[in-house]
Amino acid sequence: MYKLVVIPLALLVFFVVSPSQAQFTIDAETGLAFPGYNDVRIPNTTGTLFSFQDDFEAQGPVIPYRIRLGYTFNEKNHIFALYAPLGINYEGTANRDINFESSVFGQGQALDGYYQFNSYRLTYRRDIIASGNWLVGVGFTGKIRDAQVRLANDQGLSDQKDDLGFVPLLHLYTAYDMGGENLIYFEGDGLAGGPGRAFDLFLGTKLPLTDHIALKAGYRFLEGGAEVDEVYNFTLVQFAVAGLFIQL
Repeated sequence: MYKLVVIPLALLVFFVVSPSQAQFTIDAETGLAFPGYNDVRIPNTTGTLFSFQDDFEAQGPVIPYRIRLGYTFNEKNHIFALYAPLGINYEGTANRDINFESSVFGQGQALDGYYQFNSYRLTYRRDIIASGNWLVGVGFTGKIRDAQVRLANDQGLSDQKDDLGFVPLLHLYTAYDMGGENLIYFEGDGLAGGPGRAFDLFLGTKLPLTDHIALKAGYRFLEGGAEVDEVYNFTLVQFAVAGLFIQL
């Protein structure tokens, strides 16, 4: 449902703003995810604190992907629409009674767990520094978070918590041109404060293969969560990343 909202909105912006030297890009990424801590207590006020990382075992490998459409106009202005799904399956045995949402999963029960964190984003960035080999841009991102935490046992008991919300983030881009359009660059969305935080940071390289296609590779850091009355959840996932960057 969210793709039906975000992608048409992005395309509308792309075509309403149509200067003569506009450029479209596709950034396609995959790799290997390495789940880190994933601490959960739902509801936060009455639930049982457990760790997907310590009390369960991730079922893998976890191979994520993300697609980002880009549009550059007037050279310094960039708009991006991102679709980045993420789902991790876990298995384990409850080492104590787990009060989760409106259910109690008894000690010793074999449990299946599932953690979902799908992200839909629309970003605007403006390049503010272009000096020598350096390029720096800043902007902002509107993010729709589509999260779910689910537990189920082998006796048919299942419960889940869905969390859908809008998150405003700051955006930063810094690149160093090593020559021949070979780049080392950092790009990230992030914000912390109030009941939670969210960070999606990438450090890597872009190496041209042809005039219109470049290879990307690097490291991605995804971390965040929130502590409110309904939910306590903080998660870290790290990624080894590879992908293609295509100019149209």
